[in-house]
Parts: sequence; C-alpha cells; structure tokens
Amino acid sequence: MRLLAIDTALGLCSACVFDTETNTALASESIEMSRGHAEALMPLIERVVSQIDGEFTSLDRVAVSVGPGSFTGLRVALAAGRAIGVAAEIPVVGVNTLSAFAAPYLGVDSGDHIASVIDARHSHVYVQMIRKDGKLVLAPQITPIGDVVAAIGSLKVRMVGSAASLLAEAMRGKGFEADAEPDIAGPDIDWIARLGAIANPDHAPPAPLYLRPPDATPQTNGRIALA
Repeated sequence: MRLLAIDTALGLCSACVFDTETNTALASESIEMSRGHAEALMPLIERVVSQIDGEFTSLDRVAVSVGPGSFTGLRVALAAGRAIGVAAEIPVVGVNTLSAFAAPYLGVDSGDHIASVIDARHSHVYVQMIRKDGKLVLAPQITPIGDVVAAIGSLKVRMVGSAASLLAEAMRGKGFEADAEPDIAGPDIDWIARLGAIANPDHAPPAPLYLRPPDATPQTNGRIALA
C-alpha cells in the first residue's frame, strides 16, 4: 500500500508518502509553524507527492491526523485529505494525534505506561494513557492537570507529546518521579502514516476529535429564517 499522510493538528505542517511494502517513507516534509497551515499545506503536499512515481495516481489511501489539536488546524488537513480522497477515489482514515505521539514508544523498555500530553491551556491538558503493550488505560480527554497527576501517582509512566514537560513539572511538584521525553511540536508524520496504514476505514473516519466545545459560538441574532 502507498499512503499519503497529512498533519496540521498542532505546531507542524507535515506530509509524507509511505510505502507499507518497504516500510519506509518515499518522500516527507515537515515545517514547524504556529499558524499559516492553510496557506502552506497544499504546496507542501504537492512538493512531497511530486517526488514519487505516479504521483497522486499511485496512492491507495490517505491518513489525516484528527486531533485533539487546533480547531483551525484540524479543519485544514481534514479538508485537504477528504478532497484528495474524493479526487483519487481512495479511502481516507483518521489518526488520533495522542496515539501518534505514543506509537514510537510501544514495547520500549522504559515505563509500564505511556501518557501522551498536549497543553489545552488554563491548567488543563489533553491526555491519553496506554500501557506499553497498547492497552488503553485513559481514553482521550481534556482534564485539569492536577487530576492527571493524581491519576498517575506513583505509576511508572513515560510522558510524551507537545506538553510532556508540563505534566512532568506538575508531577515533580507533588513529589512524584517523572520520566518525560523532550517536548515536540507535533507527532512524527511517519507514525501518522503507519497508524493510518493499519486503521480500518469503517472504524477510523476522517472526522475531528473535538474534546471540548469551540471558544466562539455562532451568532444567531439577525439570522435569516430557513423555510
């Protein structure tokens, strides 16, 4: 299978074409950015896809990060992924950002659990915790960071993600040990691809994983009534 992976959920604008037969990325590019994903994504995808034989016609699937992440960023990648899927007549699957952070550490001999962490602001984090054998312990959720500290307690946990250091600092502040990987702006696009390759299209739709409502609500005053 040849798969196009796309990610704009957090602080990266990334795309890669991954070949499951060789288990390698044929072409890949990631740009760190806090905004501007909408303008950068399609040119980036075109640069990546242009490096492979057959370009878009050679693709068998598209994988898109579905969050949690920036509301705007998620919409950018999802819109691009769906459009490419329709044009190429290939399936599109969604990949949980927190799972992509954790994937490189599954089975690694360090910690019994892996906690993926993204800063959700206002003393909250997006978090997911799995055992190193892949069993889900904490489902993806937005939670006060103090509640995450209490849930982890003295468990041996490896913390990963864009806010691993934030959780580690809170853990140490309560007297617990904390094993944290360096913060990274977003998951490795190769792991979005790898997870997308094994995803079941019937159970991994390209739909945003919103764990909290948007900060802004639609204005209703003055709206024209629909018949």
